[in-house]
Amino acid sequence: MKLWPWEYLFKPYADWSVPDLYGPLLWASLIALVATIVVYNIRTRQLHRHAIYLQMYEWLLWTSIITFSMMIVYWIFRFDMIIVISTLVAGLGTAVWIRFRRFPPDFAAYERQLAKQRYFSRERFSHPEATIRAKNSRRRRRRR
Repeated sequence: MKLWPWEYLFKPYADWSVPDLYGPLLWASLIALVATIVVYNIRTRQLHRHAIYLQMYEWLLWTSIITFSMMIVYWIFRFDMIIVISTLVAGLGTAVWIRFRRFPPDFAAYERQLAKQRYFSRERFSHPEATIRAKNSRRRRRRR
């Protein structure tokens, strides 16, 4: 390191200016992009009946696609490091906000809704006669 840390912020994102971050950020972005797509596909198949979870994973998918694709674009076109770091911080911060601030209240409301549904279905079928049809609801037999 020959420069002060803040002086590297205005150098281009290139192999000769920031060799310690140049390759690892590219590979981390590629791996994170592929991992996000794989996790999205797996979790949406598992949770296809729970719309609130699908919404969260879609938000995370698009946030990750935008952030990590921009990192690859910055690698190709050699933007300044301040833009690279600010995009990475903003994208990862948005993903953390989505997961831990935006959706947990909705998850709690959805869990309460599911608990009510389970309770009422249990009440409905808790009596032994609840699944037995009454006599007057049976078919009438044909008279010959």
